[in-house]
Amino acid sequence: MGNSLLRVLGLLCLSSLVCCEHTEDKPEPVLIVSPSWLSPGASVTLRCEVKPPSAGWAFYWYKAVPDISQRNYRYELLPDSIRGTVEDFYIIHGQRNTAGYACRAGRGNQEYLTDYSEQKIVWSQDSQPAASLRVSPNREKHFTSDNVQLYCEGKSASWRVKRFTNSWSDSTDCSDWGTLSESSCTINSSWSHLSVYWCESGSGEFSNAVNITIHTPKPVLTVSPSWLSPGASVTLRCEVEHPSAEWRFYWYKAVPDPSYLNYKFKLLPGSREGTVNDTYVIHGQTHTVGYACRTERRNPEYPTDYSEPKYVWSAGSYPTVSFTVSPDREQHSPSVSVTLSCGTNSAEWRVMKFSEKGYIANIENCPGLWTTTGSSCTFSTHLRHQSGVYWCESGSGEFSNAVNISVHNRDLLLVSPVRPVTEGTSVLLSCKLRGENTLSNVIFYNNEKLVQNDSRGELNISAVSQSDEGFYKCEHSGKVSPQSWMAVQAPSRPESSLFLVLLVTGSVGGVILIIFLLLLCRFRQSKEQPVSKDQHQDQQQIYSSLLHGDLCVYETIRGSANSGKGQHDDSEKIPDCVGMTSP
Repeated sequence: MGNSLLRVLGLLCLSSLVCCEHTEDKPEPVLIVSPSWLSPGASVTLRCEVKPPSAGWAFYWYKAVPDISQRNYRYELLPDSIRGTVEDFYIIHGQRNTAGYACRAGRGNQEYLTDYSEQKIVWSQDSQPAASLRVSPNREKHFTSDNVQLYCEGKSASWRVKRFTNSWSDSTDCSDWGTLSESSCTINSSWSHLSVYWCESGSGEFSNAVNITIHTPKPVLTVSPSWLSPGASVTLRCEVEHPSAEWRFYWYKAVPDPSYLNYKFKLLPGSREGTVNDTYVIHGQTHTVGYACRTERRNPEYPTDYSEPKYVWSAGSYPTVSFTVSPDREQHSPSVSVTLSCGTNSAEWRVMKFSEKGYIANIENCPGLWTTTGSSCTFSTHLRHQSGVYWCESGSGEFSNAVNISVHNRDLLLVSPVRPVTEGTSVLLSCKLRGENTLSNVIFYNNEKLVQNDSRGELNISAVSQSDEGFYKCEHSGKVSPQSWMAVQAPSRPESSLFLVLLVTGSVGGVILIIFLLLLCRFRQSKEQPVSKDQHQDQQQIYSSLLHGDLCVYETIRGSANSGKGQHDDSEKIPDCVGMTSP
């Protein structure tokens, strides 16, 4: 009796172990469909993979039919699939509408079958009378603030709306991500994503499918020109998706600020309430500066993020922050070390670079983030991508002048100043050949026009003028250098001259004011009494005193009786005494 009981227990344990091992290692089929979206005349290929892979499987192919009552699908065998197929693929011809499929694998005479695979959907944009999906507003891209409605239309009384997002491997119902109301669904989303939506009816049909993108709008700012020239205005243009009269535009100056790690944004004049126009013009800008824009829709109210900052560069120096390059030239050959120096009164500074590909890039060995260490950095031009526009930003909110630095893997380079040349000064352009220090018989061009062709190796312009501004390049022994822009700036106006103009203008204005007050005083006296001979002599004495500059005039100013609430109608004696000494 005892031995029989032990045998039974042993068999139960062995059976349990075999069962558990079989459950853990049970193969799972995975269905792959191609293509995901139907196109006219294209066939659909189903491929079933068993994991872990092994030989001897038969494959069974199914159509997935929506079963709303069970919140799932029921499966119907496809033609020629009753006994299974040896091949692990199945081709469907003539499919026009959205459909779902599944597969499973078996061994023997269906003695052992895997579970069904996850159903996969083949989408079609074609609608059918029995089931169709309508989107309102009727467009593909929507903002996170938009009220997007999905309507299921057809003969069925019950519906569900499905969504497939790349973030998940399976589809989900409207109840998981929206608000369901009979045959419609409202998308509720505060995050950006791209999804496929479709309807499934209670009678087992699929509707057409639609792609819908939900995203947070971000305006795009463009500036023109990128480089400032004397007297030129700067035009900002802010673009946003789905432009309409509902949008208002806000314009900002981007101010470097270490506490923000990047920039803080200050509204530009006339932008507090926003503008209807998508352009904004700035006059009188003379230094490097950054700008940004933001848009806001009033109905429904929805503000966008700030645009990426865009820059307007100036080669002219700013009094509180400057930027220098050593060697002081624009063109550099690979493997040359370049030193960038930021002259600023601020303890914090950083170097910025706008690459040739159109984005802000980091600089090897130079601080892209705020730093208080030193005031210069050195990097190597061993890579071509070091070319770009460089400038400094100070922790107190200023931009430096900007410079172009270009790296060229050529034998011949032009040596030209990286900073603007002042009118009236001299400038020396030369050519540098790899491995040689001095050259002769160098040809120079300005804006593709020959300007010098002789035995000299340098181009010396003794007194630079605005006509000398432009692109320069050099040629030697059949080799031609890249071209570089040489900017010419007007000389700064001496402050002493401006002070003299203000002094003369102020003196003349003071004399005119004294004459006016004198005439006003004599006019009032003439109205009160007739002018006698003695008074006529007094007037002549006053005019004589005015010419010699020793007159002190007193005028009584009486407040207006209707001067406004809270003001008193008092008279006060105000001396307007001007003491001028004659030469």
